[in-house]
Amino acid sequence: MIPSVIRTQVAIIGAGPAGLFLSHLLHRQGIANVILDSRSREQIEQTIRAGVLEQWTVDLMNDLGLGARMMREAHFHRGISLQYGHERHHLDLEELTGGKKVTVYPQHEVLRDLLEAHDAVGGGQIVFGVGDVALHGLTSARPRVTFRRSEDGLEEVLEADFVAGCDGSQGGSRQHIEGRTEYQKLYPFGWLGILVEAPPSYHELVYARHERGFALLSTRSDTVQRMYIQCGPTDDVADYPDERVWRELRVRLATGGWQLTEGRIFQKNVVGLRSFVSDRMQHGRLFIAGDAAHIVPPTGAKGLNLAVADAVYLYRGLEQVYRCGRRERLDAYTDTCLRRIWRAERFSWYMTTMLHLNPGENPFEQRIHMADLEYVTHSRAAATALAENYVGLPLEG
Repeated sequence: MIPSVIRTQVAIIGAGPAGLFLSHLLHRQGIANVILDSRSREQIEQTIRAGVLEQWTVDLMNDLGLGARMMREAHFHRGISLQYGHERHHLDLEELTGGKKVTVYPQHEVLRDLLEAHDAVGGGQIVFGVGDVALHGLTSARPRVTFRRSEDGLEEVLEADFVAGCDGSQGGSRQHIEGRTEYQKLYPFGWLGILVEAPPSYHELVYARHERGFALLSTRSDTVQRMYIQCGPTDDVADYPDERVWRELRVRLATGGWQLTEGRIFQKNVVGLRSFVSDRMQHGRLFIAGDAAHIVPPTGAKGLNLAVADAVYLYRGLEQVYRCGRRERLDAYTDTCLRRIWRAERFSWYMTTMLHLNPGENPFEQRIHMADLEYVTHSRAAATALAENYVGLPLEG
């Protein structure tokens, strides 16, 4: 049987943040695109992920008409607190950066908004639940993506001018980037994350360094909170019954005159922390974006924002090609992205190493991290540098 052929201008592999933002941006300029994803729509919308949005990401969502629910339901934080020695130190991000804030709005809610907007504006086709995705002819004028739909298993062909690999760290797109060098750092610790039915315990995020390990007090909504404790990267969730989790959070977040608000824990998971960068993000007519190209530890709150930045830079390059036949922006895609990526990697590494207890470090190194905390909480210049990175550096162009 001859495979059926779908023809479009941009084939997008993956309906995560990079893929959906790219699709939305392209559709607004009349550039046809089709998204393929191995997951169902329900799986995408129900995969609970934390999210701290940089100021420019919030501005972009509002400019694109995607921000109405976010502006109603998100938590807007003008600062964060760094805690060490059982004392909290407030960093006023808004004052330090000339009015910028951070927005706590979970990633899956962003994806839900994008999918609903896609339905409303009649954007490009999204094919969910596909398998056997393979890329062909990436250096030709019309690359192809073959795939099978879960419902019938028949092979189909998606033919396009360009392919965007937005299929995450475990996807296959990156493997087609020839000549790449991959940089990676594995951290000797992980995070145990929980979701709790409870009102907020504090008005802003608290990042705590403690002799028992790191803890993060975050939020999700008025009734659901997210909290984390440092653990081993391969620890079993079963080793952390509720009482142990609460005990560690109470101890690590303890400070005078404040009490943790507890509730029913309804989700637990352990994630290892790593940093990863591919130094090439394009080959022929394939361009990779988001987690397919880079991973950051969550301490710096950069993952989602980096993915959206990739989508914006790739959109600008493709828009220039279709609008006036020029390729300067598209050819510079890797270099443009990497300048932002390495700055975010540095900041995420800095926050991670400063705030976590590393069992492989000697006392001298541990004291250096304490000196970093003391410096950033008592020097306006150091606090400003942290604040500028945390709320998000401006996009190039």
